[in-house]
Amino acid sequence: MLPESPLTSIESRLRYLLPAEMYAAMWGNPSLEIMMDVHKHLRTLHRILHDYTSRQISVNKLKPGDVKTEWQYGTMMFTDLVGFTKLMEANSTKGRDGAENLLKQLTKYFSSMIAVISKSGGELVEFTGDALLIVFPKNQKDDDTLRAVRAGLRMQRAMREFAEIETPSGIVNLQMRIGIHNGRFLTADIGTPRRMEHVLLGKDVQQAKRTESNGSNERVNLSQKAYERVAEKFRFEDGSSEYYLVIDDFTEQALGEYEITPVGRRMASGVLFTRDKNEVLLQIMELLNSIEPMASYIPGPVLSLLVESAADRKIRPDFPNPTIMFVNFIGLPESADLALPGEEQKLALSYSRAFSLINAVVESRGGVLKKVTYHLSGSDIVIYFGVPNAHTNDEMRAASAAVSIREIIKDLKGPSIGGTQPEIYCQIGINSGPAFAAEVGDPRGRREYNVLGDTVNTAARLMARAEKNQIIISESVKEAIEAKYECEPLGDVPLKGKSGPMPLFKLTQKKPKM
Repeated sequence: MLPESPLTSIESRLRYLLPAEMYAAMWGNPSLEIMMDVHKHLRTLHRILHDYTSRQISVNKLKPGDVKTEWQYGTMMFTDLVGFTKLMEANSTKGRDGAENLLKQLTKYFSSMIAVISKSGGELVEFTGDALLIVFPKNQKDDDTLRAVRAGLRMQRAMREFAEIETPSGIVNLQMRIGIHNGRFLTADIGTPRRMEHVLLGKDVQQAKRTESNGSNERVNLSQKAYERVAEKFRFEDGSSEYYLVIDDFTEQALGEYEITPVGRRMASGVLFTRDKNEVLLQIMELLNSIEPMASYIPGPVLSLLVESAADRKIRPDFPNPTIMFVNFIGLPESADLALPGEEQKLALSYSRAFSLINAVVESRGGVLKKVTYHLSGSDIVIYFGVPNAHTNDEMRAASAAVSIREIIKDLKGPSIGGTQPEIYCQIGINSGPAFAAEVGDPRGRREYNVLGDTVNTAARLMARAEKNQIIISESVKEAIEAKYECEPLGDVPLKGKSGPMPLFKLTQKKPKM
C-alpha cells in the first residue's frame, strides 16, 4: 500500500482552489518544492479573495454555511456612472486593444473613487456594474453622514478628470450621480457552504437607492433624513422638500482634510521560512482556514477563473455576447423592517433557502449567480449565462433557468414576520448582446469580476417592466428560444436609454413535446 501524501488528507479542500496542473502534480508523494508551490499559490489567492470581498466578509470570517444577521446603523451612499455605454461602444470596435483601453479608463475611475472612499472612512460593500454601494458606519467619534457628504463632494471633484476622455471614436464625457441616506439596515449572510451571499435588507437601503435615482449628474443628493443631520454644515439648492442637492462652494481648505488615515487592504506576505514538510503542511492548512470563508462568497466559475489566473494576477478583459438575467425577488426583503426581535434569523433562513435553490438551478444550467443586490423594491438577483464560460445555447439555458426560478418563488411560503405573512413573487427580465467583461476596481485593492454595458442595463429594465411572476425577454432572446418556448409579443415599448421603442416578448412556458 502506497504511503499517504501529506496533502491527501486535505485533497477535497484543495480541489477547487488549485490550478489543474498543480492539483495533478500534488498526487503521489509530492516533493517539498511542489508543496511550497501550493503554499505560494494559496498565499496569492488569499490576497486576491481578500480584495474581492468587502471588509464585512473578510473580517467576520464566518464558517461557510453559517446564516448570520445583524442590524447595522450608518449612512449609505449609492453612485451611478453616466456615459459608460458610449465609452464601451467607442472601444468595442478595436477588439482586444479596445478592451484593454476601456479597462484602463475604468481602472483609473474606480481607483480614484475607491481612494476617496477609503480615506473618508467609507466601506465599499459592492460593485453592481458601474454603480457602487458604500457604507459609512456609525461610530462614536464623528458624524457618519457628514463624512459621507464630504466624500461625495470630493468624488464629484475627482470626476472632473473624466470630463473629456479621448477614444477611437471621439471624446466621451463620464459623469456620476450620488445619493446619500442615513438609517439602519439588516445584514444577512445566507446560502450554503459552497455558495454564500452577503445581502443588505430594509427600507432604508431602498431609500438610499431612490435618493440616487432622484439626483442630478455631477451632484450630491441627500434624502430628508440625511439632510436633517447636516443641514447647518452645507448650503442646498431650493427645490423638492424630499431631496436636497448640496451646493459645492467650498475652497479646498474649507472642505478640510480627510477624516482618517486609511487602513490598507493589502495583507502580510506570509512567506515561508521553513523547509520542513510538516511545517509547510500546517501553514497550507492555516491558509485554507482563511481562504475558504471568503471563497464561499465567490460564484464557482468566477472562483475557477481567479484560481487559474492567480499566477498572472490578471484577468484579460473581453467583449463577450452573454445572456443576462435579472430576477427581482419581492416579499422577503421588505419584511426586514417588520421583524420583531428574534425574527431576523427566521427571515434570513427562509431567504437562504430560496437563494440556495435558485443558485442550484443556475449552476445546473451552466450559469453564474453573480450577486444579490439592492432594488427600489425587493432584491435584484443578477445572473450571467455566457461569461466567463460560453455555450452555444446560452439563451436556452437562461430560459430554462427562468421558468424554474419562477416556479421556486411561486411555491415559496415565507414565514410570518411581525404578524404578517409576506406576499412573495418575482419579476424577471432576460436580454442578450454585446457587453464588457473584466476585473474592475483598484488593481491593488478592492475589485470584482464584473459584466457591464447596455445589454446588462436593458435586462434590468426589462425586469422592471415585468408584472407579477412574469418573464419579459428581448427580441434577440425570443429568436433564440422560440423553437422550444412559447413567447407572446408585448408590442414595441419605449425604454430608458433607447432611441426608439423596443419589441418585447413574454416568455410563458416550454412548448409541449409533440
